[in-house]
Amino acid sequence: MIEFNGVAKTYDTGQQVLHDVNLQIHQGELIVLIGPSGCGKTTTMKMINRLVTPTKGTIYIDNQDISQKDPVTLRRNIGYVIQNIGLLPHMTIEENVALVPKLKKWDADRYRRRVRDLMQMVNLDPDQYAQRYPAELSGGQQQRIGVIRAMAADPPIILMDEPFSALDPISREQLQDELVRLQETIRKTIVFVTHDIDEAIKIGNRICIMNEGRIIQFDTPEQILRHPVNEFVRGFIGENRLQLTDSYPDIADIMVKPIISGPDRGLAAAIRVMRMKKVDTLLIVDSEGRLLGKASVWDIHKHYQDENITLQDVLQPANCVVEVAQPLAEAIRLISQHKIAYLPVVDKERKLLGVITRASLVDIMAENFAEDA
Repeated sequence: MIEFNGVAKTYDTGQQVLHDVNLQIHQGELIVLIGPSGCGKTTTMKMINRLVTPTKGTIYIDNQDISQKDPVTLRRNIGYVIQNIGLLPHMTIEENVALVPKLKKWDADRYRRRVRDLMQMVNLDPDQYAQRYPAELSGGQQQRIGVIRAMAADPPIILMDEPFSALDPISREQLQDELVRLQETIRKTIVFVTHDIDEAIKIGNRICIMNEGRIIQFDTPEQILRHPVNEFVRGFIGENRLQLTDSYPDIADIMVKPIISGPDRGLAAAIRVMRMKKVDTLLIVDSEGRLLGKASVWDIHKHYQDENITLQDVLQPANCVVEVAQPLAEAIRLISQHKIAYLPVVDKERKLLGVITRASLVDIMAENFAEDA
């Protein structure tokens, strides 16, 4: 679909910003160009629509040398989304989105249908927003319009130059999700420039990591995370994103303090403890700390009107436990197999020592990401 063959760029000042770039982008994939400032990612993208001209080498689209194409015609067949959106303030949203279709001489019925369809795709009601002006929309809404304007003439290629970087984190995440969802439907060839590795991992089919005008690694997010080619890539993607090791801490090191009660506690008092500790279950222990069972808020609720009964009368057996000396992998297996939120930890005499929760396991699993030395 898009091919760079030995492409280089040197400016009149003598600064060389690209060095013999060879790159193939397949039809229908979303690739991300990423790297530190000045690495050449934006220059590379702008060469696709001839906003930047190579000093050396050739760029092909569908096996045709783009240097032989009229640049205006080329650009009308390539969507382009930029960071500051670039909506024309004196035009309505409909007029902004329909700009390129009008330049391509679409009839009014056709481009209006296209505008409505695209606005609905990004959850902006055309009856409510089509006749508004850009200043009447939020930043996230304007950016959505910028994205669909690039799609309006149904181009096979869309270039996106850090389109979400100026947005707040919530809007940015929403638009990333929106782009992934849209791409599953439209299957355009999208070249997306960003400086955010998390964004790249989230949206890209493949990621092209660049540095000092050269491609360092071009592969799927999975392969880059598992097999970074060198220390630059390893450092760029971050230590904590690398391969998961098989070593786990001991159960005793990660268990947390349980919320316990004696069996003689009344139900009203038990509910008060649950409310204070923000839990829905109490673990019941005897005077020596041995685990007798558990009582959930639902067990208590069924018998709450009876003032004469205690936790001893409503407790359920705690059959699923793990001994503190067992490996953590066994605790993970039990929690997964039985689909439980927590797992009591006991000693050989069944004295309750603590609990392992799903949340604590997630923390440990996340911390266990380490470099694959």
